[in-house]
Amino acid sequence: MRIVLVGPPGAGKGTQAAYLAENLSIPHISTGDLFRANISQGTALGKQAKAYIHAGNLVPDEVTIAMAQDRMAQPDAVNGFLLDGFPRNVSQAQALDQALTADDVRLDAVLDLEVPEEEVVKRIAGRRICRNNSAHVFHITYSPSKQEGVCDACGGELYQRGDDSEETVRTRLEVYHTQTEPIIDYYKAQGLVVTISALGKVTEVTERAMEALKRDPASQG
Repeated sequence: MRIVLVGPPGAGKGTQAAYLAENLSIPHISTGDLFRANISQGTALGKQAKAYIHAGNLVPDEVTIAMAQDRMAQPDAVNGFLLDGFPRNVSQAQALDQALTADDVRLDAVLDLEVPEEEVVKRIAGRRICRNNSAHVFHITYSPSKQEGVCDACGGELYQRGDDSEETVRTRLEVYHTQTEPIIDYYKAQGLVVTISALGKVTEVTERAMEALKRDPASQG
């Protein structure tokens, strides 16, 4: 299957992408991984992206699209892939359609992870990270530390990252609504969108997604 995964920040896209890709035996292709791989390997596209990033500018759509197209052409993606974080806007979605059409393939589904806005704020703003080890992550509601502000694993101080503040989260949501959410309507017009609730346990959401993908996206509305 060839799938695009969409949803607001805090919807659990990265987690679900990994599980779904494994269950479907297709590669998980994320924009972040594409940038890191091309930059670390010193590819021509990576050098272009690095120059924009170092200058504090956004990487142009054409560079991102070229990276994605190159990755989708790799042998492990011949029978399908799961795109996470791309496309981010309608122009990227249109360019992706053109690239796929040129290769005589098409998307099978666009999986939309739906989460109420207040739940997104609660999920992200409640995260606390250990200053000694960023892999130690807690949540004041869902997985609190035994002692408030103290890491269970090493005793380090727990803090809230600036990116996780409520104000920042709401700004990120506004960007999502303005730039990325319109691609849902774009793909709905093609009968590709499958919308599921991203509430509940990780395994429940994965099972919900797998079941929804088995059905014809056109019947999902």
